[in-house]
Amino acid sequence: MATQVHPPRGMRDFLPVEKRRRERVLRVIRDAYEDHGFEEIETPVVEDAERLHAGLGGDNEKLAFAVMRRGLGVEDLRGASAPLELADLGLRFDLTVPLARFIATNRAALPPVFRAIQIAPVWRAERPQRGRYRQFMQCDIDIAGEPGVTAELELLSATADALTRLGIPDAFVRVNDRRILAAALEHAGIEEALREGALITVDKLDKIGSDGVVAELAERGIDGARLMATLEAIRGGDLPEGFDAAVLDDVRCLLDASVGIRLEFDPTLVRGMGYYTGPIFEVAHPELPFSIGGGGRYDGMIGRFLGQSMPAVGISLGFERLVDLVELPGGAGRDALALLVDKQVEPAAAIAIKRDLVAAGETVRMQRRPKNVTGLLTQLAASGADRFAFVRPGDSAATLEIKPIGPADPSAE
Repeated sequence: MATQVHPPRGMRDFLPVEKRRRERVLRVIRDAYEDHGFEEIETPVVEDAERLHAGLGGDNEKLAFAVMRRGLGVEDLRGASAPLELADLGLRFDLTVPLARFIATNRAALPPVFRAIQIAPVWRAERPQRGRYRQFMQCDIDIAGEPGVTAELELLSATADALTRLGIPDAFVRVNDRRILAAALEHAGIEEALREGALITVDKLDKIGSDGVVAELAERGIDGARLMATLEAIRGGDLPEGFDAAVLDDVRCLLDASVGIRLEFDPTLVRGMGYYTGPIFEVAHPELPFSIGGGGRYDGMIGRFLGQSMPAVGISLGFERLVDLVELPGGAGRDALALLVDKQVEPAAAIAIKRDLVAAGETVRMQRRPKNVTGLLTQLAASGADRFAFVRPGDSAATLEIKPIGPADPSAE
């Protein structure tokens, strides 16, 4: 019995029809971003391990795949107290850290305000489950060099356009600001050492509810009821005494703008990445229990690599969740013509016919004609072919009888 062979856990193969569908969705997103003035870049799949573990990636740093140094011996392996002592590189766990490094490396060749597209796979050592993979695509746009909310508005507008082109008009964006969260933590009397843990718990609100958040905060030694009351007061516009209303200015500016998508203020929105410094976003859909994108401002990251301050903000669409929602007109891609070639036809003659058809604008899939034509046509139809033709000795591209693939397809004639 043959042994079943599968890809590594949390990673997937894609059949041609699936790959074409994915690429078509990516093309729509890419075109929308480019129309809004963003330019695509490419970075290596690996970065220095020290850069990936600089304390900016939140919990995702714990999920980074490490690449062991070359030339390690048995004694090195035995003597290491932690895996990172053996690694000098790692697979990127997101596209933001590589972008910060890219800008620091190429600053002299870039305009003062740079609008970047990155569409590429990333890797995290997740526990595989539905909707969570160890290799997945991210679709990022970022603006570096613009300190004001103009950058946030550009990002939200481009994102709204991409979602509209994909046929997802009901999506909306939850908006908050890390400065609001910081002020709420301070107002609630939470000491500095407990604030990061408090935010981790608040970030679970959608999963465990308000009562669960309050209970978990209590386990951390935090008055959760006071913190949640503070956040709900901010949501309603009833600011607690002494609360600096100026921290709401940028959020109000965003909420009042027309960017092509509904914006909703949510003071409990956290976003787990440690590098966010200002406005943060989460793209949601009313029919889905999970987000389909997110991002925020991260003014401190590029400066750590560049050696001088540079503001930056970005937003990412979660492609793997998004692609299942999309139904683009026209199916998975260009329709193809299937050529079923008789075994008596010389290879050079078959190739000449194929070349003529391709030159005329056709997408051509060529197969040797089998005994079971119906089974092959079924497979070809699933892969995007909508027509077929038998190729017999003496045929040319002009003499082929092209027929549609349908339920009445003939078997061998």
